[in-house]
Amino acid sequence: MPFEPDVLLFIMKIIFIDIILGGDNAIVIALACRKLPEKQRNKAILIGTGLAVLVRISLTAIIVSLLSIPYLLFIGGLFLIMIAFRLITSKEEKHHITAGPSLFGAVRTIVIADVVMGLDNMLAIAGAARGHIGYIAIGLIISVPIIIWGSKLILTAMEKLPILIYGGGAVLVYTASEMILSEPKLEHVVALLPHAAHLLPVILILLVIFCGWMFNRKSTGFTTGR
Repeated sequence: MPFEPDVLLFIMKIIFIDIILGGDNAIVIALACRKLPEKQRNKAILIGTGLAVLVRISLTAIIVSLLSIPYLLFIGGLFLIMIAFRLITSKEEKHHITAGPSLFGAVRTIVIADVVMGLDNMLAIAGAARGHIGYIAIGLIISVPIIIWGSKLILTAMEKLPILIYGGGAVLVYTASEMILSEPKLEHVVALLPHAAHLLPVILILLVIFCGWMFNRKSTGFTTGR
């Protein structure tokens, strides 16, 4: 049965979010495997990435089930807005990853690092998928190989075209607004504001992007003024 437009939108949103937030994960994988021989390195990347995808799907499914807890959608939405702001304003991070001395060690490092660093991805994807585990699985299966094999291209593109970062932030904020508006405990409040579903995403997106742009401009000003 062919995918309907809504289904494709869900999957594309998941892929986009994971690619935007997953660049650092690709760097970690490269660092974890750098001391292995080339044949073992490729094997470690394939095995580690495959296991990481399975673990991430499982943990994302758990997060999806937890989103039914009262006010967790609202809190998750606020947290996702913070992640969006951090994405827009973050500078280059240093990764202190110990290279695995063996195939098993490298795979273990990849899986553990991906889980630790991928919590923001999981929350964002859980919110975007609205509980559809199948869409999550399809989105991750497509996006993770793109991240792994195209990590340098993705990171270079985001560095050369900052608008991609702002676009990624906007998608995260839109997802956060959907989570907040979907909070069952806030249904009565949302019902009193008939235009909330249209206004809240726009207001939040503009606010976060403007604040992020001002922060980056101020930070750049301080840097160039030294």
